[in-house]
Amino acid sequence: MFRFENPNFLLLLAVIPLVVLYRNRRLPPQRLGVSATRSLENLPVSFFAVINRVLPALKYGALCLMILALGRPQWGTREVTIKTEGINIILAVDLSESMAALDFKKDGKIVDRLTAAKGVIHDFIGKRTGDRIGLVVFGSQAYTQMPLTRDYNTISNILDRIKIGAAGKSTAIGDAIGISLKRLEDIKGKSNIIILLTDGRSNSGVLSPEAAVEIAAKKGVKIYTIGIGGNGEAPFRVDIPGFGQRYVYQQVDMDEAALKNIAEKTKGLYFRAEDTAGLKKIYNTIDRLEKTEAIVKTYDNYRDLYVFCLLPAFVFLGLWMLMVHTRFLRVP
Repeated sequence: MFRFENPNFLLLLAVIPLVVLYRNRRLPPQRLGVSATRSLENLPVSFFAVINRVLPALKYGALCLMILALGRPQWGTREVTIKTEGINIILAVDLSESMAALDFKKDGKIVDRLTAAKGVIHDFIGKRTGDRIGLVVFGSQAYTQMPLTRDYNTISNILDRIKIGAAGKSTAIGDAIGISLKRLEDIKGKSNIIILLTDGRSNSGVLSPEAAVEIAAKKGVKIYTIGIGGNGEAPFRVDIPGFGQRYVYQQVDMDEAALKNIAEKTKGLYFRAEDTAGLKKIYNTIDRLEKTEAIVKTYDNYRDLYVFCLLPAFVFLGLWMLMVHTRFLRVP
């Protein structure tokens, strides 16, 4: 972005046309001591006569460039202070094997639950402004994929890379909440929330969901729980030796009561998403519910460009002084 640090100096540019008009004001015509000027009309205009006419442009051009330099032209990004809404959010995403169930659609195509969740979470991240967002994934264990940050591009890139089974086959909801609470302790915030997305029942991990919820409630951390998918049988794609890929139906068990309890004890909400549209609606609802004011300041450096005005100004001024004191010297 281009700007002038001292734009008030640019008002001096308006004085230059007035000076030119004053210097070129009409004077009474002077008589030539010749009998007739008709014979002079066809004489060719010399090169030096042309230079003499444009010579003032060097002087006034140098003056304009010097005034522009006084205005301190700069290039960079403007420093902005924005009053926006920012909170600390941890996105806890289930990577257990059950997330491979093919019961969701995205852009008209059948996809697994994790792929559908990724697209909706991307949209959710894109709508936030000034929030610190972190990413925790869990299966048999829970891991921090991204600590709290406002670098939304990096979060989105890491979200694209997470894969089903990367944290183990089972579901450790208690550990996921515990790791999320640790990440929220890294940076103090006026409001801290966890958005926990899972499709299963907690059957692994060191910390029980009940104990994790008690800690979260004491710390005032609100947990929104999202149960993704339906109960009963769901289709999965499996590789069968000698037969290639086949679709089989397997039983999927979601502990809806536990997810409701987690949300209730932490003053959050429980949601059930059985399709992509429902999942989008859930994240949009959370987006509207969780708002808190914060002041975000963005500092960026500017690079001064005045030297690009001064250098040609000195050249123009030097040429003008050289010419008016040599070939174009005027004697009163």
